[in-house]
Amino acid sequence: MGSIIRTAANNVGASGVFSSSAFNNASLNSVTSLPTAVDGKMKLISSQTASGDASLSFTSGIDSTYKTYCFKYISLHSSTDSVSLEFNGSTDSGSNYNVTKTTSYFEASHNEADTESGLSYITGSDLAQSTSYQSLTRFVSSDNDHAPSGELWLFNPSSTTYVKHFISTVSNTNINDKLLNTFVGGYFNTTSAINAVDFKFSGGTIDDGTISLYGIS
Repeated sequence: MGSIIRTAANNVGASGVFSSSAFNNASLNSVTSLPTAVDGKMKLISSQTASGDASLSFTSGIDSTYKTYCFKYISLHSSTDSVSLEFNGSTDSGSNYNVTKTTSYFEASHNEADTESGLSYITGSDLAQSTSYQSLTRFVSSDNDHAPSGELWLFNPSSTTYVKHFISTVSNTNINDKLLNTFVGGYFNTTSAINAVDFKFSGGTIDDGTISLYGIS
């Protein structure tokens, strides 16, 4: 150890920086391959940008390649007021979006006037063994500064043994200029693979905004 320490010390300059001679300048020709994936790394699979669309559907890219998938929705602008952002899954590649779900829904809120805040469980927005679309945030406004953004995580959708859990969080300024930080969790109660996901507003269209799908290695 003594010789190693002395060698390192001899290669440190007065400013405490290693000199170039301290490093082995081996040729890159000896490198035969590079790792193809790093645990926890997000891989972009696809993105969709809305332009007056009734919904944005992802009917490919959700398969056994990854155990975890993440949808990121950025500034989804609604064409109308007082609607919910919703999603549903499919087991038949998007022919039907009607998978049975059980969910929970709660939100933190704070208004711009700083006169009201709260944390509430919203029983009217959860589902109990329902095939309906699940709300991800509510009271969305058509104002340009009220477009919601957030993310949805879907776990092991290709399993044919277990149910498929998901969690979502969304930031949304609603029709009353109140910031809602919404949290949704639940599961698709099916042992069939989930291979497509659909996002829409409960009314009107998605005028603008982007949803991107990532796989997590």
